[in-house]
Amino acid sequence: MQALAYWKAVTQDRSDFLDEFLDLLVQNRIRYAVIGGQGVNAYAEPLVSLDLDVAVATDDLDRVERLLSERFHVEQFPHSLNVNASGSQLRVQIQTDPRYAAFVPRATPREVLGVTLQVAAVEDVLQGKLWAFLDEQRRGSKRQKDLADIGRLIETYPHLRARVPREVLDRMV
Repeated sequence: MQALAYWKAVTQDRSDFLDEFLDLLVQNRIRYAVIGGQGVNAYAEPLVSLDLDVAVATDDLDRVERLLSERFHVEQFPHSLNVNASGSQLRVQIQTDPRYAAFVPRATPREVLGVTLQVAAVEDVLQGKLWAFLDEQRRGSKRQKDLADIGRLIETYPHLRARVPREVLDRMV
């Protein structure tokens, strides 16, 4: 089974939500960068996830929210827009935290589970994971996944270890 078919099978994406979401971004020239676990998957051995975390250019945020709301179910949270569609277990989370907007201009095309996406630079993916792990408001299980993702990145790119605070390194096994 090819990577994309596997990803679609895992997310039970019978409605082609992933394709429609990506087409909407491309057709409307929305500048974006994949971050989060799928961003890590672009640089390290991939792990399965139902999530696709994306940052968009700050000046595209209002437009992307309007466009997505016309086609999908969108929920607004303090630092994100959560997007989903019936017929798919894929969960798209668009970060609205302004820190992530700086990642978008540095994004480059990379393959993620069989799909070419605009992915944040590896240093930016790491930074996003560090912010997530250090956010004490996040659930413990999410923070543990963030820590594992940090570990995956620094195993693959040892030079990134210098960017990881001692308090985070000390938590790694």
